[in-house]
Amino acid sequence: MIQFDVPAVVPADPDANISDLLVERVKATPERPLFAVPEKDGWRDITGAQFHAQVIALAKGLIAAGVEPGDKIAFIARTTYDWTLVDFAIFFAGAVMVPIYETSSAAQISWILADSGAVGVIAESAEHAGRVAEVKAELPLVRSVWQMHSGDLDTLVAQGRDVSDEEVERRRNLAVGADIATLIYTSGSTGRPKGCVLTHSNFVELARNSAVALNEVVQTPGASTLLFITTAHVFARFISILNVHAGVKTGHQPDTKQLLPALGSFQPTFLLAVPRVFEKVYNSAEQKAEAGGKGKIFRAAAHAAIEHSALLQDGKKIPLGLRLKFRLFDRLVYSKLRAAMGGRVTYAVSGSAPLGERLGHFFHSLGVVILEGYGLTETTAPATVNLATKSKIGTVGPALPGVSVRLADDGEIEVRGINVFKEYWRNPEATAAAFDGDWFKTGDIGTFDTEGFLKITGRKKEIIVTAGGKNVAPAALEDPIRANPIVGQVVVVGDQKPFISALITLDPEMLPTWLANNGLPGDMSLADAAKNDKVRAEVQRAVDTANATVSRAESIRKFTILPSEWTEASGHLTPKMSIKRHTIVSDFRGEIDEIYSAPVNTTNVSIP
Repeated sequence: MIQFDVPAVVPADPDANISDLLVERVKATPERPLFAVPEKDGWRDITGAQFHAQVIALAKGLIAAGVEPGDKIAFIARTTYDWTLVDFAIFFAGAVMVPIYETSSAAQISWILADSGAVGVIAESAEHAGRVAEVKAELPLVRSVWQMHSGDLDTLVAQGRDVSDEEVERRRNLAVGADIATLIYTSGSTGRPKGCVLTHSNFVELARNSAVALNEVVQTPGASTLLFITTAHVFARFISILNVHAGVKTGHQPDTKQLLPALGSFQPTFLLAVPRVFEKVYNSAEQKAEAGGKGKIFRAAAHAAIEHSALLQDGKKIPLGLRLKFRLFDRLVYSKLRAAMGGRVTYAVSGSAPLGERLGHFFHSLGVVILEGYGLTETTAPATVNLATKSKIGTVGPALPGVSVRLADDGEIEVRGINVFKEYWRNPEATAAAFDGDWFKTGDIGTFDTEGFLKITGRKKEIIVTAGGKNVAPAALEDPIRANPIVGQVVVVGDQKPFISALITLDPEMLPTWLANNGLPGDMSLADAAKNDKVRAEVQRAVDTANATVSRAESIRKFTILPSEWTEASGHLTPKMSIKRHTIVSDFRGEIDEIYSAPVNTTNVSIP
């Protein structure tokens, strides 16, 4: 059994809770901007002292409204400044937040509210509150529903004016490290969501240790980030709390269609994103260059960037010809992409899914070091992450301080340490099944290099065993295909089948530009595009690229392009845009059966 242990670099404080992180930050730098909110064409800073005062005022309102210590308060909202304000107000009131994805259906909301025992709900909009209203009759414990857009937070603040500062201070100090801080429900990609009990210590100790490990990212003067992935997910939630502790200025942009203008005006020093965002940035730039007749230049620049970064990582000398090309392309291509991201981005933290070495090297040559990490809700987000001082593209880095990672005999990744959750809420059977002693069994498969850098190779439950007995990890094939501009999502299938095949959807955002660049009508429907010869040839090219990385027995021999897309609304994606593999395989059983209804020949083929 291979195991790597990284000792904590900050002494544990079992009495500390998350509210202490804000109190300490305000004592240290009360006038430092902790947040910025959109105002006209720019941003207005909010200092630590101002944020602290707003948190206390809202906490008083919750107390006046009857919220008791330990009460569960659900919150459904987009990624805005108010998210972290509400989060800390709930902490200061001594209560426990239950975040709900803002895209959740009424049925999903009902399950989470009922299972958690929530007594109140804060909803951002009338639409969010409407979904809660649909199921409120089934939820006798829910006493209050507050709607932010109708001014209910201001009303709470007004109602709380008579609550004393001493009462808030008493409430916020009730919780110790071992107490529950939040109840976060898994995204439900493999069944009904389970509530993960994350403690105050999970966040406090991980934030304090991560701030040291990521010193160059979060503790450099003027550090700032623009959050656009959902704060209901543990990844952005943890970063929000880490930023308060480290004094990083945080802005928010919930509308990803407005992301580029927001990046241009906010000018963050680091980003937090999932791989799909980096794929979109790359693919959009490529298609824009293609439309302007500069596609050949962009592809040459990308090739040079990747080659340059790979040589640097391996410690090899850069040939003079490549150095000259790199300087030229830096002026023509790379500088423009840096400017599009605000011009100051130096680091980007990536998680949730594998990034791929090609994109990692490309952005590295742009001057953006992508620090790919790995974790789950059950590990309070990060368990491992590449460091600014040493990173290896293609890995998810070493364990963070205070965290141990090992591989079981079958390659499953197991985690122990300051970040591992306490239990699944009211589910002792699931809790027992998830642990081997004090080691959490992640369900993911991986390998280590000699320095303890972890590489994720697949998901244990997703390993496909063909009729010939070959074990195939779908992600190794799916990720390269998904990187193609016109591909939306991919699911590789073939369990107990004679060969591997794939279901593929097209990306409705990227498709019109690609079609126009290739002499086809930009308004072609997904159904027509799925049957188009040029589109099918492009998808075949993506499949061939993926197949080149595996043995013939593991390669995709057939694929079908579906005439529709997979979305959260269709029930095929989770709120964090992960595929619901089992649901897709079940819903598209007919298409899969059709793939295997005829024998395959010796070459890769697609089926209409």
